[in-house]
Amino acid sequence: MRTGNVRIRTAVLALTLAGSLPVLSACGIRGTAVPVDAGGAPSRASCVARPEPSAGTGLTTVSVQLECASQLVPVTRRVPLPTTPDDATVVARTLLDELRRTPPTEEAEAGLVTAVPQRLSVSGPRPGDPAGTLRLGREPGDLPQVALAQVVCSFVGTAAADGKRTVVLGGPGDARPQSYACTEEMRTHPDTADISGSPVS
Repeated sequence: MRTGNVRIRTAVLALTLAGSLPVLSACGIRGTAVPVDAGGAPSRASCVARPEPSAGTGLTTVSVQLECASQLVPVTRRVPLPTTPDDATVVARTLLDELRRTPPTEEAEAGLVTAVPQRLSVSGPRPGDPAGTLRLGREPGDLPQVALAQVVCSFVGTAAADGKRTVVLGGPGDARPQSYACTEEMRTHPDTADISGSPVS
């Protein structure tokens, strides 16, 4: 009799454990007592806007960096052809004008924004500045982090930086201009990346 009871209890226990297994393994993820940072929720912004349509002759295409979903995204714009397209200061002003613009409706709906102050200006080098220096109307280090990343990554590789992968930026004060490179970290995390300049040799 006792043997029969033992067998019944064993069978009931086995069925109970078997029934609980799917519950324990359904999600396929092991429980942990340590909090896990899975990152931010996915953004619904498309970050893609169609290039502006051509409105006639005398226009050229430029690319500027806007922010979307906490990263920099290249955006194509159509602008009047500069009278001196190889002049670094003229090209820098053209690009800065586009960075300061409030994004048009289609870009805004795609989640594109700019952090560059609307009153920011740019001028050429002073006597004694390193070759290719561009002087901003505010000290680079005083700009919002994302704004500086936008300016640097929009200027590098263009005539504003003489086609180089770095751009020399100064401000209105007496501080020595510094060289800035657009790094992958700046493009993907412009709000936290290290955007400190380096001395110009």
